[in-house]
Amino acid sequence: MATVREIKNASLHQLYPKLYGQHCNNEHMDVRYVALIEQHHRLFGEENPSLFSTAGRTELGGNHTDHNLGKVLAATINLDTIAAVTPRPDSKVILASEGYPRVEVDLHDLTIREEEKNTTEALVRGIAQAFSLRGLTIGGWQANTTSNVLKGSGLSSSAAVEILCGTIFNHLYNKDTLSPVDLAIIGKYSENTYFGKPSGLMDQMACAYGGIIGIDFKDEANPMITPVSYSFAEHGYHLVIVDTGGNHADLTPEYASVPKEMRMVASLFGKTNLRDVGEQAFIEKLPELRKTLSNDRCLLRAIHFFQENKRVDTMLASLKEHDMNGYLKAVRESGESSFCFLQNLYPSFYPQEQGLSLAIATTKAILGDEATVRVHGGGFAGTIQAYVPDELLGPYTKRIKDLFGEQSVTIIAIRSKETCCIAD
Repeated sequence: MATVREIKNASLHQLYPKLYGQHCNNEHMDVRYVALIEQHHRLFGEENPSLFSTAGRTELGGNHTDHNLGKVLAATINLDTIAAVTPRPDSKVILASEGYPRVEVDLHDLTIREEEKNTTEALVRGIAQAFSLRGLTIGGWQANTTSNVLKGSGLSSSAAVEILCGTIFNHLYNKDTLSPVDLAIIGKYSENTYFGKPSGLMDQMACAYGGIIGIDFKDEANPMITPVSYSFAEHGYHLVIVDTGGNHADLTPEYASVPKEMRMVASLFGKTNLRDVGEQAFIEKLPELRKTLSNDRCLLRAIHFFQENKRVDTMLASLKEHDMNGYLKAVRESGESSFCFLQNLYPSFYPQEQGLSLAIATTKAILGDEATVRVHGGGFAGTIQAYVPDELLGPYTKRIKDLFGEQSVTIIAIRSKETCCIAD
């Protein structure tokens, strides 16, 4: 169990670089964890909770490919959701997340509730059910959390919460039996089945695993993981996420249309997912597909899928070979493909608002011909990702903040540590 005294005596300082990068502010992190422990005492009367950390993620390549069993490149980042946790003697899970209503779930009832769709209660209930279906132990716990993973930022705040809850059940009641991959699959199950969002597996996988990973989802139950160690900072680049604000309408239908349209193409080959359709067979059948589907966007999204899978392979190989120029070239191609073929830069029902397009255009104007920038995450609103050279970080940050607001720029680093209990 962690105490305020231990935190103040620098007990976590050796761990911080693995969580927050080599240049993290130890004193700032100490204050953050001390405040978390003190809040746990105020809420639950317990003084020495266990501390947990689950990070957000950034997608580096493989935009909208995971839901059709494609390939992605993703990384765990130095922004996280942290929790102070103590077990309970009853069957209740109580989750008090900073800035959100208190969540209470009785684990005696793990049935799907329609009225809980799109709520944290649904996520907790679904995760507990997934543990039960595996024959694992579940039990009550109480936790308070705080997060610097920006909500709606494309850095996967919801997936971080899912993986965090799974990590708590795994550690408190199952001796950390499950791997990060297992926790990711459980998170996806909960989000798809209980929460009601048709997401792929990339978000959960990258939040759980730690570091930069290539993921091949061809066998979704056993995704192939390829870790690669690389530092963009050591090669003179900052990885920057720009939050454009974006549309506040319900974008779920837009997200859902992407896997749906890709699968419409696959269905004409007698397959469920595009991954099971050969690219050459698709190209040869293109005239017939166009007549049958009467939907050119389906075909363009399929073209994106096939090309993006190959780009992920190129990006992974470039990082392994420390070929930064080759890597950035593939990132630029990914961004162009998302814009032109995947078409997830703005919602089709509201083309007047194009913050992502404007942010990309502005980034290219600031960084010049070699600007490397792409939509980040699901798209349609939200964030872009840019690789900014050291010497241009200052002017880039200023101009972007002038356009999108003081809080719009987040400079991120890669985290090496998987989701975990950091103090017990």
